[in-house]
Amino acid sequence: MIEATLCFVVRDDEVLLIEKRRGLGEGWYNGPGGKLETGETPRECARREVREEVGLEVTELEKAGELTFYLDGDAHTHCHVFRTDSFAGEPTPSTEARPEWVPIEDVPYEQMWEDDRLWLPGVLDGRTVTGTFHFEGGEPLDEADFVESDLEWGVWDDSIGDGSEPPS
Repeated sequence: MIEATLCFVVRDDEVLLIEKRRGLGEGWYNGPGGKLETGETPRECARREVREEVGLEVTELEKAGELTFYLDGDAHTHCHVFRTDSFAGEPTPSTEARPEWVPIEDVPYEQMWEDDRLWLPGVLDGRTVTGTFHFEGGEPLDEADFVESDLEWGVWDDSIGDGSEPPS
């Protein structure tokens, strides 16, 4: 299973989205993020991916979600979702991403993963979420059909521990 991160950078009433230029979800919008490297924590990965994809230095991260994606019944990706309003720099394009500040009320859900419209509004509103999402139709995941989901809101408080896992 792939371990990955997403990070939603917010300022005032806007969120920084990227248009993916290559790889999984190419041409779609999302937050900066990607796969964890060996020995890297989810927070370290989120900071690195934001820096590499859009050139921002993130100073503080708030854990906002844990999402697990299944493809044809098998666990495919586990994603740690973060949000932040604490960053330095101006977003710049990279070979992977074209960044764009978007008003939160105008997030282009029709140009995003189908499941995003179920959980991202709550995350942008400051809530925490745990979710599972099932897709069918084989690889690649971004061409499979979205089948069902299960969401649980307010599962943990990021101020407890390091926020890497919901408290037990």
